[in-house]
Amino acid sequence: MASYALILSAISAFAITAVSGCFVVPFLKRLHYGQTIKEIGPTWHKKKQGTPTMGGLCFILGSTLGLGFAWFSLMFNLPEALESSSGAGMLLCMFTAFAFGLIGFMDDFIKVVKKRNLGLRAWQKLVMQLLVATCFLTGLSVTGSLTTLVVLPFIGMVNLGAAYYPLSILLILFMVNAVNLTDGIDGLATSVTFVVMLGYMALTSFLGFFHLSLYASALAAACAGFLLWNFYPAKTFMGDTGSMFLGGAVTAMAFCMGRPELLLFMGFVYICEAGSVVLQVIYFKLTHGKRIFKMTPIHHSFELSGWSEVKIDFTFAFAALVFVLLGVLFVYVN
Repeated sequence: MASYALILSAISAFAITAVSGCFVVPFLKRLHYGQTIKEIGPTWHKKKQGTPTMGGLCFILGSTLGLGFAWFSLMFNLPEALESSSGAGMLLCMFTAFAFGLIGFMDDFIKVVKKRNLGLRAWQKLVMQLLVATCFLTGLSVTGSLTTLVVLPFIGMVNLGAAYYPLSILLILFMVNAVNLTDGIDGLATSVTFVVMLGYMALTSFLGFFHLSLYASALAAACAGFLLWNFYPAKTFMGDTGSMFLGGAVTAMAFCMGRPELLLFMGFVYICEAGSVVLQVIYFKLTHGKRIFKMTPIHHSFELSGWSEVKIDFTFAFAALVFVLLGVLFVYVN
């Protein structure tokens, strides 16, 4: 019955996400909630001007309802399956995803409705993200899910002690914004996160986090459903609403499992995307104008090298798959 619930959450999330696009995308068009293309990225991205944004609402709706259907099915048919201790972790994961998604929604709303291209000011976004990250860690502590012990590759078990808290907040903020940076071309963040959530589904099932596995299943299927609308050529973009929601889910999932170090594997592509920006900025300032990459985030560098968006999507998703499998192996041997 437990496996049936995973299948139900996936099928429901996929179907709801895919079908909701038939209503959400035209609705966003009627409201003129079109993407404003910034003066970054290859020049040919200008043709995407006006493509409806905030399409991430589709997979937010799909994953939530898909999880709900599976939950109610178990409640009536196998209530003992819902008694595992990972229920609180799943709720915390959902809270974090929704909270970061709300910040993204406010950012999108200001961009497309208030016509202020930069959206929220940097300090506003930072303060709100710090608040969400702090609330999330507090929730982990209250539910007894927080541990300062981490298992680092090639090092082993390490007790970070008091340093765990500031390091965790920095990691949460870095990863959420890294997922946001990955959403730079059609289907990229969606396809990479689809692979990552499949990995989380396997890991949470293996480690006994049943509730989290249901949510991972719903999120993976919702991403697959959204690709019908977001894959090249995209009919809608997820916007910061969707990318920050996914960033919150990807990050919280590892913490709720008590294994934040897994983000080194599950978040490999996101880390490369954000890391390329950091390296570019540092090198640019130190060398007074020289660059390491043609353009960052690094997917734009591949574009300028002649790669199509489809090729980048598949290559980055494959890279994510390789490191997801390494993450699964890491958990298995540790």
